[in-house]
Amino acid sequence: MIKVSIIGSGNVAQHLITTFQNLEKSGSEIELAQVFSRKQEALTHLLSPEQIITDYNNLQEADLYIIAVSDDAIDSVASQLPFKNRLVVHTSGSMPLTALHDNNRKGVFYPLQTFTKGKAVNFKNIPICLEAENPTDYQLLDKVAKSISDKVHAINSEQRKALHVAAVFVNNFANHLYSIGNNICQENRIPFDILKPLIQETVEKIMTLSPYEAQTGPAIRKDQKTIAAHEAFLTNENQLTIYKILTQSIQDNGKKL
Repeated sequence: MIKVSIIGSGNVAQHLITTFQNLEKSGSEIELAQVFSRKQEALTHLLSPEQIITDYNNLQEADLYIIAVSDDAIDSVASQLPFKNRLVVHTSGSMPLTALHDNNRKGVFYPLQTFTKGKAVNFKNIPICLEAENPTDYQLLDKVAKSISDKVHAINSEQRKALHVAAVFVNNFANHLYSIGNNICQENRIPFDILKPLIQETVEKIMTLSPYEAQTGPAIRKDQKTIAAHEAFLTNENQLTIYKILTQSIQDNGKKL
């Protein structure tokens, strides 16, 4: 039996808790031993009170400790762990392996997904990026990761940093553009739902085409008449600036390729 303890109570921690609980019900050899939370009530809707601890000194021995907290808190949490030479990992996409304290063996268990409290996700489809200081610890991380996901990758700290930046572009920035589109629709009394089939088709196309091959629109066509009309329409200075930057970026990307 592989005992796993989770430290944290945020979005990532709660989704991992639910996933490991479901795994236990299926008879897996992965056991969720304990979860640390500063406030016990933050997790009582998921766990029985005896599984939740609020004092690091009550952490029992486990094979793997997963720190699932904000990036800024990783160093502080890792330094407070009251033991040595155990396998401790974080779940951050942007923080290096060295963010963890030297008292323990270090690793990374990074699920590449956007998590929202209350919205279920299927971990089988979520890529999990792993890193460890030694092959034995990597093998354990690989076994745990493959018990919940079909997409497990060895990714070092530099690669993970690049991956996280790329993820910000395709997720956070793309979602912000949806928000701008939604604002334009609202300002002109158009239901945003009209755009959802277009969004869906855009996502589906890049499953079979490269993003460059899937690119359409006035920028890639260099349709200056349409571009000028759009720019004249946009009275919001921020929206106009973003429109111009993205139009130029699409055209520059075409030149490079």
